[in-house]
Amino acid sequence: MAETRLADVIVPEVWNDYFLEKTAERSVLINSGIVANDPEIARKANGGGEFVQLPFFNDLTGEEERGGIGFDGAPLTTDKIDTEKDIAVKIFGGKSWGSTDFAGLLSGADPMGTIADRVVDFWNKRKQVALVSTLNGVFGGALAGTHVLDISGGTGAAAVIDASSTIDAGAKLGDVAGDLTAIAMHSLTYAKLQKDQLIKYVEPANAKIKIPTYLGKTVIVDDSMPKDGDVFTSYLFAPGAVAHERINLGRIAVEHDRDTAAGIDVMITREGYIMHIRGVKWKVTTPNPTNAQLATADNWERVYEPKNIRVVAFKHKVA
Repeated sequence: MAETRLADVIVPEVWNDYFLEKTAERSVLINSGIVANDPEIARKANGGGEFVQLPFFNDLTGEEERGGIGFDGAPLTTDKIDTEKDIAVKIFGGKSWGSTDFAGLLSGADPMGTIADRVVDFWNKRKQVALVSTLNGVFGGALAGTHVLDISGGTGAAAVIDASSTIDAGAKLGDVAGDLTAIAMHSLTYAKLQKDQLIKYVEPANAKIKIPTYLGKTVIVDDSMPKDGDVFTSYLFAPGAVAHERINLGRIAVEHDRDTAAGIDVMITREGYIMHIRGVKWKVTTPNPTNAQLATADNWERVYEPKNIRVVAFKHKVA
């Protein structure tokens, strides 16, 4: 009898294309619009090195001159424009799974579809964990004084999330608060807002699902959002606040192996990617950091002007 093996169904080039398609289709983060690809980051991510250097020009500053405007031989003073550098760190990881011939023969399932669907979910979840770790890090220090609203120390209802306090959180960005279009929250926060009848649902054209919204913002429900005792952290995002790029690992992105004597097929997957809060640079020389290192406040430094970093942390209770 001829059995179907991983080598028969997992063609690396075909599987990689299928993986990318499924990733975009199933990723809540990517579909929310808060995570965006960038051509410059894509080019640099797939180049050499462990970090991606992202230079940028600072905004023009100072006041206009009203005395020295060229009249009566009084020249204007010539100023310069300054530059800064944002730095993103590349993340690499791998995971392998095995299956016996006997299990495969009994399942009657489509091996490629089953593997691809489950691997996509696995890596999407791991990327979300990396993002939450990064958020914990940047809001632990670099953005703590400018982008955090913490009402959790209030008395009674003053500590609990509601529409008014959420608007106050967005106001941390001043006159660009209107750019915040999504909010990521724990399921218990989501349940509280549902009970308050503050969650509305929209159904995009040609979509088969309804998308929850809160104060007009797309809701991302994820239990990896920080919860410290009875204090929850929700994050408000503007489109493209997070830069994401998958690094092309070529032939090593997916490989298969077989232990013939044991009758076991093994699938190995590897992912390389960038998941970066725009405007907060990775300031240390540690490559390929762990999630604990991403969550370390001292590893991050703000380089953009505060209003140009379009993420706000909102600490609150739900009861």
